[in-house]
Amino acid sequence: MNYVIFAILAYIIGSIPSALIVGKLGYKMDIREHGSGNLGATNTFRVLGIKAGAIVMLADILKGTFATLLPAITVFNADVYPLVIGLFAVLGHTYPLFAKFKGGKAVATSGGIILGVSPLLFIVMVVTFILTLYLSKYVSLSSMVTGIVSIIASVLLKDIGLIIVVSVLTIFVFYRHSDNIKRIKNKTEPKITWM
Repeated sequence: MNYVIFAILAYIIGSIPSALIVGKLGYKMDIREHGSGNLGATNTFRVLGIKAGAIVMLADILKGTFATLLPAITVFNADVYPLVIGLFAVLGHTYPLFAKFKGGKAVATSGGIILGVSPLLFIVMVVTFILTLYLSKYVSLSSMVTGIVSIIASVLLKDIGLIIVVSVLTIFVFYRHSDNIKRIKNKTEPKITWM
């Protein structure tokens, strides 16, 4: 029963459409009608700029972290595995209840889940993402490379639960970036210009 309650709460938390809220409140713009139409940090950076993108990225990360920590910070003595609860926040972010089930690509919220249970692995992810982004200028490629490195790091940490969840998240990130993979192969994927 605890799993059901926390899974629903995590999904609702993940469903909060940060990019939509920032776009409408701060810029009087529905970001779904611009750029890729995606409700994620990357499209926010592209359409609204660095400040808005940074706010959305932080909010999306914290959604995952808060959902993962939810069982530990509530008054209930919940005997649940936090990473499993965090997965539902990713589902909420990707298929948000409050935005017609069309959300982001799960990268920032996935990172937030890891931050909630393994800050060291989160740091590895951030460093990997920034380094790959600097070298390639592709946000999508950086996200996928970060997933692969995260799996390797999880194996080194010898945490079977972490290995499984990180692997599931990485597969999901690859799935969500299937169109980006095609564009990278065709050399039509847009590159960032600010790094």
